[in-house]
Amino acid sequence: MGIGMQIVYLGFCGTARLEGEAAAQLVRLERYSGLLCDCHLAVEQIHSPSAKPIYDVRLDLITPERDLKPIEHCSSEDPEQAVRSAFDAAEKQLQAAMDVAKQRRH
Repeated sequence: MGIGMQIVYLGFCGTARLEGEAAAQLVRLERYSGLLCDCHLAVEQIHSPSAKPIYDVRLDLITPERDLKPIEHCSSEDPEQAVRSAFDAAEKQLQAAMDVAKQRRH
Protein backbone atom coordinates (compact mmCIF):
# COMPACT_ATOMS: atom_id res chain seq x y z
CA MET A 1 0.00 0.00 0.00
CA GLY A 2 2.87 2.40 0.65
CA ILE A 3 3.45 5.31 2.94
CA GLY A 4 0.88 8.11 2.92
CA MET A 5 1.78 11.79 3.14
CA GLN A 6 -0.19 14.90 4.00
CA ILE A 7 1.34 18.24 3.03
CA VAL A 8 0.39 21.65 4.36
CA TYR A 9 1.79 24.96 3.17
CA LEU A 10 1.77 27.88 5.60
CA GLY A 11 2.24 31.49 4.53
CA PHE A 12 2.37 30.72 0.79
CA CYS A 13 0.73 28.63 -1.90
CA GLY A 14 2.55 25.43 -2.62
CA THR A 15 3.77 24.64 -6.11
CA ALA A 16 3.56 21.52 -8.23
CA ARG A 17 7.35 21.46 -8.32
CA LEU A 18 7.63 21.50 -4.52
CA GLU A 19 4.94 18.85 -4.18
CA GLY A 20 6.79 16.74 -6.75
CA GLU A 21 10.01 17.07 -4.78
CA ALA A 22 8.24 15.96 -1.61
CA ALA A 23 6.78 12.95 -3.44
CA ALA A 24 10.20 12.03 -4.83
CA GLN A 25 11.71 12.24 -1.35
CA LEU A 26 8.93 10.08 0.08
CA VAL A 27 9.97 7.27 -2.28
CA ARG A 28 13.30 7.16 -0.40
CA LEU A 29 11.45 6.17 2.77
CA GLU A 30 9.52 3.28 1.19
CA ARG A 31 12.16 0.78 2.32
CA TYR A 32 11.25 1.69 5.90
CA SER A 33 7.54 1.00 5.41
CA GLY A 34 7.66 -1.57 8.21
CA LEU A 35 8.52 1.25 10.61
CA LEU A 36 6.06 3.88 9.42
CA CYS A 37 2.75 4.17 7.63
CA ASP A 38 2.23 7.92 7.15
CA CYS A 39 3.97 11.25 7.40
CA HIS A 40 2.93 14.86 7.79
CA LEU A 41 4.96 17.53 6.02
CA ALA A 42 4.57 21.23 6.84
CA VAL A 43 6.37 23.86 4.78
CA GLU A 44 6.17 27.37 6.24
CA GLN A 45 7.38 30.55 4.63
CA ILE A 46 8.87 32.82 7.27
CA HIS A 47 9.45 36.41 6.32
CA SER A 48 12.88 37.59 7.34
CA PRO A 49 14.47 41.02 7.54
CA SER A 50 16.47 40.14 4.42
CA ALA A 51 14.84 40.25 1.01
CA LYS A 52 14.48 36.48 0.75
CA PRO A 53 12.04 34.47 2.86
CA ILE A 54 13.16 31.44 4.83
CA TYR A 55 11.29 28.15 4.50
CA ASP A 56 10.94 26.07 7.65
CA VAL A 57 10.09 22.40 7.08
CA ARG A 58 8.68 20.09 9.71
CA LEU A 59 8.29 16.39 9.04
CA ASP A 60 6.46 14.06 11.40
CA LEU A 61 6.62 10.30 10.89
CA ILE A 62 3.63 8.18 11.94
CA THR A 63 4.33 4.60 13.01
CA PRO A 64 1.97 1.66 12.45
CA GLU A 65 1.12 1.96 16.16
CA ARG A 66 0.06 5.59 15.41
CA ASP A 67 2.97 7.05 17.38
CA LEU A 68 4.25 10.43 16.24
CA LYS A 69 8.00 10.65 15.56
CA PRO A 70 8.91 14.28 14.80
CA ILE A 71 12.02 15.02 12.76
CA GLU A 72 14.14 18.08 13.53
CA HIS A 73 13.14 21.29 11.73
CA CYS A 74 15.06 22.12 8.57
CA SER A 75 15.27 25.63 7.14
CA SER A 76 16.59 27.13 3.94
CA GLU A 77 15.99 29.99 1.52
CA ASP A 78 15.18 27.22 -0.99
CA PRO A 79 12.05 25.28 -0.01
CA GLU A 80 13.09 22.23 -2.05
CA GLN A 81 16.43 22.08 -0.23
CA ALA A 82 14.66 22.33 3.13
CA VAL A 83 12.38 19.42 2.13
CA ARG A 84 15.38 17.33 1.03
CA SER A 85 17.14 18.08 4.33
CA ALA A 86 14.10 16.98 6.33
CA PHE A 87 13.90 13.69 4.44
CA ASP A 88 17.68 13.21 4.85
CA ALA A 89 17.22 13.53 8.62
CA ALA A 90 14.24 11.16 8.55
CA GLU A 91 16.22 8.56 6.60
CA LYS A 92 19.06 8.75 9.12
CA GLN A 93 16.65 8.34 12.04
CA LEU A 94 14.87 5.40 10.39
CA GLN A 95 18.16 3.69 9.49
CA ALA A 96 19.34 4.04 13.09
CA ALA A 97 16.07 2.47 14.28
CA MET A 98 16.53 -0.43 11.86
CA ASP A 99 20.11 -0.95 13.03
CA VAL A 100 18.96 -1.12 16.65
CA ALA A 101 16.22 -3.60 15.74
CA LYS A 102 18.74 -5.80 13.90
CA GLN A 103 21.09 -5.79 16.91
CA ARG A 104 18.25 -6.87 19.21
CA ARG A 105 17.50 -9.86 16.99
CA HIS A 106 21.08 -11.15 17.16
